[in-house]
Amino acid sequence: MRAPSRMDVARQYVEQQFGPTVAKRLDTFEDGTFYITAGGWARLLSWLVDFVVYLFCAFAGFIALVLATYDREVSDNTATLIVLGLLFGVPILYGLFFGNGRGLGAVLTGTRLVRLKNGHRIGVGACWAMLVRTVLFPLLITALTVGGSTGSGSLTRISIDDGATRRLHAAGFLRLDGVDSDRRR
Repeated sequence: MRAPSRMDVARQYVEQQFGPTVAKRLDTFEDGTFYITAGGWARLLSWLVDFVVYLFCAFAGFIALVLATYDREVSDNTATLIVLGLLFGVPILYGLFFGNGRGLGAVLTGTRLVRLKNGHRIGVGACWAMLVRTVLFPLLITALTVGGSTGSGSLTRISIDDGATRRLHAAGFLRLDGVDSDRRR
């Protein structure tokens, strides 16, 4: 009989502390640091909240455009550029507040979007992550649904259960190899 691995010990701890459903979501980043993936409903609700914030802000921008140009004529090209600017600019601006991986949706659901490589903040890439999350993701789902094909790609970010991951780390389960990440650097 083999000795239990560090993953087995961590999984057993998570199962005792959080339950078997959460234990199934235990995983490691590419650098070996343990984390707990956010649940499917939490990820969906987080995305939905961010999408609603995006729609609200884009709609508010559109209303401001209509009110600002109510009594003067605007060319079709100008109006098109402004609307496209709103559709793509709003999520980029919203992403500026998302650098720590916690947009409004993540705050409400207790999740955090982090780098899959090492679990660190997404930083400057947050602007683009929010654009992908609110505009390109719905377009991709629509294209896959209509086109009927499945896409394959590599993930660079993942949504984690922030509270459960923090409690797991506080209990001493930091890395798969059992070495604290601060001592490895």
